[in-house]
Amino acid sequence: MFTVSQTSRAWFIDRARQAREERLVQKERERAAVEIQAHVRSFLCRRRLQREIRREMDEFFKADDSGSSKRSALCIFKTARKLLFLFRIKEDDERFEKLCRCILSSMDVENEPKVWYVSLALSKDLTLLWIKQIKDIMWYCCEFLEQLKPEILQDSKLITLYLTMLVTFTDTSTWKILRGKGESLRPAMNHICANIMGHLNQHGFYSVLQVLLTRGLARPRPCLSKGTLTAAFSLAMRPVIAAQFSDNLIRPFLIHIVSVPALMTHLSTVTPERLTILESHDMLRKFITFLRDEDRCRDVCESLEGCHTLCLMGNLLHLGSLSPRVLEEETDGFVSLLTQMLCYCQKYVSQKKSNLTHWHPVLGWFSQSVDYGLNESMPLVTRQLQFLWGVPLIRIFFSDILSKKLLENQEPVHAPPASPQNVLPVKTLLKRAFQKSASVRNILRPVGGKRVDSAEVQKVCNICVLYQTSLTTLTQIRLQILTGLERGNVRDQVEPHLKLGFLYPFPGLTYLDDLLPKLWAFICELGPHGGLKLFLECLNNDTEESKQLLAMLMLFCDCSRHLITILDDIEVYEEQISFKLEELVTISSFLNSFVFKMIWDGIVENAKGETLELFQSVHGWLMVLYERDCRRRFAPEDHWLRKDLKPSVLFQELDKDRKRAQLTLQYIPHVIPHKNRVLLFRNMVTKEKERLGLVETSSASPHVTHITIRRSRMLEDGYEQLRQLSQHAMKGVIRVKFVNDLGVDEAGIDQDGVFKEFLEEIIKRVFDPALNLFKTTSGDERLYPSPTSYIHENYLQLFEFVGKMLGKAVYEGIVVDVPFASFFLSQLLGHHHSVFYSSVDELPSLDSEFYKNLTSIKRYDGDIADLGLTLSYDEDVMGQLVCHELIPGGKTIPVTNENKISYIHLMAHFRMHTQIKNQTAALISGFRSIIKPEWTRMFSTPELQRLISGDNAEIDLEDLKKHTVYYGGFHGSHRVIIWLWDILASDFTPGERAMFLKFVTSCSRPPLLGFAYLKPPFSIRCVEVSDDQDTGDTLGSVLRGFFTIRKREPGGRLPTSSTCFNLLKLPNYSKKSVLREKLRYAISMNTGFELS
Repeated sequence: MFTVSQTSRAWFIDRARQAREERLVQKERERAAVEIQAHVRSFLCRRRLQREIRREMDEFFKADDSGSSKRSALCIFKTARKLLFLFRIKEDDERFEKLCRCILSSMDVENEPKVWYVSLALSKDLTLLWIKQIKDIMWYCCEFLEQLKPEILQDSKLITLYLTMLVTFTDTSTWKILRGKGESLRPAMNHICANIMGHLNQHGFYSVLQVLLTRGLARPRPCLSKGTLTAAFSLAMRPVIAAQFSDNLIRPFLIHIVSVPALMTHLSTVTPERLTILESHDMLRKFITFLRDEDRCRDVCESLEGCHTLCLMGNLLHLGSLSPRVLEEETDGFVSLLTQMLCYCQKYVSQKKSNLTHWHPVLGWFSQSVDYGLNESMPLVTRQLQFLWGVPLIRIFFSDILSKKLLENQEPVHAPPASPQNVLPVKTLLKRAFQKSASVRNILRPVGGKRVDSAEVQKVCNICVLYQTSLTTLTQIRLQILTGLERGNVRDQVEPHLKLGFLYPFPGLTYLDDLLPKLWAFICELGPHGGLKLFLECLNNDTEESKQLLAMLMLFCDCSRHLITILDDIEVYEEQISFKLEELVTISSFLNSFVFKMIWDGIVENAKGETLELFQSVHGWLMVLYERDCRRRFAPEDHWLRKDLKPSVLFQELDKDRKRAQLTLQYIPHVIPHKNRVLLFRNMVTKEKERLGLVETSSASPHVTHITIRRSRMLEDGYEQLRQLSQHAMKGVIRVKFVNDLGVDEAGIDQDGVFKEFLEEIIKRVFDPALNLFKTTSGDERLYPSPTSYIHENYLQLFEFVGKMLGKAVYEGIVVDVPFASFFLSQLLGHHHSVFYSSVDELPSLDSEFYKNLTSIKRYDGDIADLGLTLSYDEDVMGQLVCHELIPGGKTIPVTNENKISYIHLMAHFRMHTQIKNQTAALISGFRSIIKPEWTRMFSTPELQRLISGDNAEIDLEDLKKHTVYYGGFHGSHRVIIWLWDILASDFTPGERAMFLKFVTSCSRPPLLGFAYLKPPFSIRCVEVSDDQDTGDTLGSVLRGFFTIRKREPGGRLPTSSTCFNLLKLPNYSKKSVLREKLRYAISMNTGFELS
């Protein structure tokens, strides 16, 4: 163990160590205290000094304000040096303001060099110090400008002050010291100014000006005064001019200044002299030269991002509109840089909302960050962008095409007025389109001959790429680009598919009547064999040249489609604006072949991106022409069919689920003959019945729904019993038993015939205008839902029931004589949901007189306001005058020349859609519960009418005779039957033959696929007695009928019919003349129609 001495020694050493450490800590504390005290004393001293200096400066500025004496430049310099020594922006802002005012005051003094602040630059001892001081003052001015808000009055005054400081000391033109003998000093002083400007540029001078200009101009009304805006823009120009327009300064000028929203618009409004300076320095040409380089243009766009790139583009377009001569000389470069900018923005344009996208008022959903502070200025930017599709730029860009002359005929071809069915005489049209082709524009056929690699073709292609890119990038103003029309307050409240309507005309791509036909002529001349073959080859080539050619085709299709959509029938068929009817025939043939090839060659199956856009563009233009032709013919018979497509081949491919066959049926069903499509429709129905077990088989029978109907309450009983049935039951077999007025069941077994009679009677009653569920159009008396049908209880359920009954008739192949208005059939097909659907085009099918009156407003040359119209519609509803507002508050908004087109669209839309919206929706819902929408999409509007009501062609008696069944002893060689067919063929007119068919089947039109598809088949039965004594065929009656043995002469009896069985009951007449007389009388009196 340790000894006592050892323990004491250790304790002593430890104590010594602790004492030493304590002394060190104490010394450190003392040293720290001294240092802290020194810092505090230093701080307090500095604070005292600062207070003293600030007090001195305050006294200096106070004395200066009193104006007791003029301060020398040296005095100002020393004061400024003191202020800059301790300058803090928040504390010394007022002192800095006074300093600036003091400096500017010194510069305004006359004939006192010692007072001029700039005179210190001539002092050997102070030159460098003065230059450093002025640089610091200039940059502090910039920092203040970056913080001030021009909309605040006090800040606005300070902005003027600091801009004046910058203007004064970055240019020698206002320095009085250089007048007279001092002129020799100007080069040296200019060098000092350049030095100051270089210093500012290095520290971000352009960024400061950008912030200031954006705050003051990024709004509908600028809050920068003329002097302020002039000063700011002059300051922005000085470095560029001083550097002799070097690329190093043009780049920041473009990025920070020219990208300010609508800058050129505000300059032209507030201070047009600045734009003159830009033109005098030929700045647009310099901008084009700089930006036409792909790398430099990409660098500028990436520095700006999408929103500001759009603003830059708007300013360049505005500048271009002021310098047409430059654009004519620099078209290629200008087109190139605009295309590059749009392509950069397009990369970030999205088709839908997501967590990564932001809404932009011009670009739509945008995947880059959006500066929402620019939204207020977007209307002005949009106005600048409109220069792109304004007439001056279009004429400059397409000068090569527009300069060509088209051969015109001496007498314009005019379409005859539409017949009641809106059908042009086909023979007349064929004669015009083909026999006189030499006298009309010489562009009816693709002629070829122009090399696609020529400079002319490349230039046009590049321009078309520019406009097509603008259509796909500027998604929210796409319609403005196509029609060149501007949005308005009323327009924004129109239904989405009415956005084709417009208010304020602004020239656009479809404005020039001669652009599109000349572009079509140009397309026809491309390649060695003409347009179609060339463009089909381009589909299989992934070269840049092919993409450009296809962009040209897309642009032509988009613009032409839009033009034809907004033109009414008078403008298309009679005035023939832009396109002659013969050209539309040729164009539609080209489009039909092009779309078919794209589908049949498998290009569409996997199409995406540009290829898909191309297909949508071409297909859209094709369908607009096809639907226009369906409404009123301009193309020859069988024009839309593909002779190289056999229906049997298509049906085989459909059975094998081949994609191209399905796409053909989906997109261009019109290339297949109508009867083949009807046959396909019947096959689809049959397959569905088999799938649902609704067809009789050897192993199973379908479920049968039995209903009992009182003849006196047929509609009410049918409605109550059928509306509750499931969709499956409605498609299945329904058997009907009638009960007469005495409550006794009527004789007869329903084998589809009784249900046919019930269905026909129901449809006949519900479509009777007297019931007020449906009304008839003026003129041709076609049916559409009545706007006042709401007076019926449960009227929407009634319309749904009507839709189911109509669907059931089509489903079972029962033709019903119900002529619908064309506009209503369009809604049944869903055409009104298309963005290119125009209510005005369909309006004649509702009321041709109202259509003429309404469209006359468009052609009215005077002031529409004088007519006293408002955006409302007054209607007499059951004796009361009701005012319908076309938009909220419409009765207080007058119709003017600016909004008259919108008024026309709104009125047409109200009459054909808004008034009957609920009724139509209910009927369509019932109809589609039986008939699938994709089945009816195979048919056009008139074809759907034929599907419902049968063929409108003349009755084929040979076909009817071939599919007739005889009973009661009649046979094909019986003399009465021979007489009957001879009377129908030779003695009856087509109208009487239609009356005969209606007498027997209840419909005046034959089935679409011929009488082989008439269910039940047409039958003729020999009868000996009256209907109430008729007990059916017996062996005796059959033998007597067969051998023409009569119990008594039936000369007094009339023929009768049972429409539910399509049965003609014919007495065994002895003379042909008696048969003719009795039959004619029977069909004219509409006798018959009873159950056998």
